[in-house]
Amino acid sequence: MTTKQTFVIVGASLAGAKAAQTLREEGFEGRVVLVGAETERPYERPPLSKGYLVGKEERDKIYVHDAGWYAENAVELLLGRRVTGIDRAGRQVELDDGRRLGYDRLLLAPGSSPRPLDVPGADLDGVHYLRTVGDSERLREAIRGGGRVVVAGAGWIGMETAAAARSYGCEVTVVGSQPAPLQSSLGPEMGAFFAEVHRGRGADVRLGRKVTGIAGDGRVRAVTTDDGVEIPADVVIVGAGVRPNTELAEQAGLAVDNGIVVDASLRTGDPDIYAAGDVANAFNPLYGTRIRVEHWANALNGGQAAARAMLGQEVVYDRPPYFFTDQYDVGMEFSGWFAPGGYDSVVTRGDLEAQAFYAFWLAGGRVVAGMHVNQWDDGIGPVQDLIRGGGRVDPARLADPSVPLADLAKG
Repeated sequence: MTTKQTFVIVGASLAGAKAAQTLREEGFEGRVVLVGAETERPYERPPLSKGYLVGKEERDKIYVHDAGWYAENAVELLLGRRVTGIDRAGRQVELDDGRRLGYDRLLLAPGSSPRPLDVPGADLDGVHYLRTVGDSERLREAIRGGGRVVVAGAGWIGMETAAAARSYGCEVTVVGSQPAPLQSSLGPEMGAFFAEVHRGRGADVRLGRKVTGIAGDGRVRAVTTDDGVEIPADVVIVGAGVRPNTELAEQAGLAVDNGIVVDASLRTGDPDIYAAGDVANAFNPLYGTRIRVEHWANALNGGQAAARAMLGQEVVYDRPPYFFTDQYDVGMEFSGWFAPGGYDSVVTRGDLEAQAFYAFWLAGGRVVAGMHVNQWDDGIGPVQDLIRGGGRVDPARLADPSVPLADLAKG
């Protein structure tokens, strides 16, 4: 690589920051420009619904790098700026202040945005979304004194913020449209486990219901659901999922299908443009299909993989997806993937009532995903070994805690 080359990264996110770091670690001596719409330097998002929200983590701990790292590593950090267009023919991006930046390689890592709650009253004071550090701070201020909280959505953000609100003593009602919380990620069996975790901590979990309206005079007073029930509320937290920020890619004529379409090297149809993080719908050779992953580990690892691919290295991004959650005293790690309904059975080992167990999703006799709850001695490593091994397993041995998982992976 020559020192005259310029690599531009759109999205001062975890993926973008780790890509910039990897470029320097791999010896790239050209210009690196990291453009972010937020005014904060790159930070990690998991604490926003976990430790930072509940006051257990300090603000300084959320950042990817120290404030001086960018200057020390000659990474130009343009914050509070949006990229408004890509000129592929001229290999330039245009910023919202009219400036144009030329690039030799371009990485798109703009992340995702919360899906809005499209009901009457959704614009009232007291309705909160959670995506940015500012969102987390405003929500913490709203719930730290207690009160009545309704969570619209039973996905990861919904369930984690529900747990945070209960930790502050709030009365919490979760309204989820599916038969179980987290069903899209975990299926109904393990989703039901998390429903009971929350009910056991005093949360009211109402499933198979939708929020149809929010009432109030300037400020939230109550939430109405599709069965006509009105739930008193001082705060509404919207956790209706996210949508990938694909607008730039669409305008540039890149292939978009539930995210920016990229190959196993995270390269788009344009050989000079790559995508990573929430926005990338990448082909994963391990599963033989495209997968878009919205979790921390994908941003962490995908940014690094994209950087190496931009440098011309041979990259095959085939990691099994990974995510984790902390809800009350339940810590969980999950790895793997399955399409909705794309498994035959769920096998557990351990004690579900004691909230200390493993769960495995099997398809065709093979482990395609697994998780552990509060099993920190062995953690998620054995699960990933089983997934990568790809062999058939005996469900009875898989369920038997006396049989080491490492033996099953070898077998």
